[in-house]
Amino acid sequence: MAHVGVFFGTTSGNTRKIAKMIQKRFGEDWIDKPKNVNRVTAEEIAAYDRLILGTPTMGSGQLPGLSADCEEESWEEFLPELEEIDFSGKTVALFGLGDQVGYPDEFVDGLMELYEVVTERGGRVVGAWPAQGYTFQQSQALVDGHFVGLALDQDNQGEQTEARLEAWLRQIAPEMGLPL
Repeated sequence: MAHVGVFFGTTSGNTRKIAKMIQKRFGEDWIDKPKNVNRVTAEEIAAYDRLILGTPTMGSGQLPGLSADCEEESWEEFLPELEEIDFSGKTVALFGLGDQVGYPDEFVDGLMELYEVVTERGGRVVGAWPAQGYTFQQSQALVDGHFVGLALDQDNQGEQTEARLEAWLRQIAPEMGLPL
């Protein structure tokens, strides 16, 4: 097993694409093949001490899932299992996708739901990301002027994704035991 597990929820495939970019950046010796949460168990996630979790934010700030009109189950349905994991001693980084123009009042809100589950169960979240450079009205994922994880907008700022992702990965690498 590699050092870091990457788990994601997705609807359009964009979050999966980012998860694969993360794994490609470090390689399979460091990061296991990313897995969709609709195909894993809580035990698979709990097996890792270092995790990267990714999610899009749907509609009115929801995690992806059936009630958000997704075609498949996702984070919404997996959340009860995630809530059973003891994250004590685990280091977790979060990334989220959102649409700051179409949904300026809920930009990457889904990140906060994952953040709360992890921190309430003893996990340490790393990788806070500055809110500068985005144009949105509000986000539940903000703490002290920073997002609780990397915020990406493939719809309106897709050209910035690679640079933001690389900067964020360099930021979290020491915390996750990954090579720079």
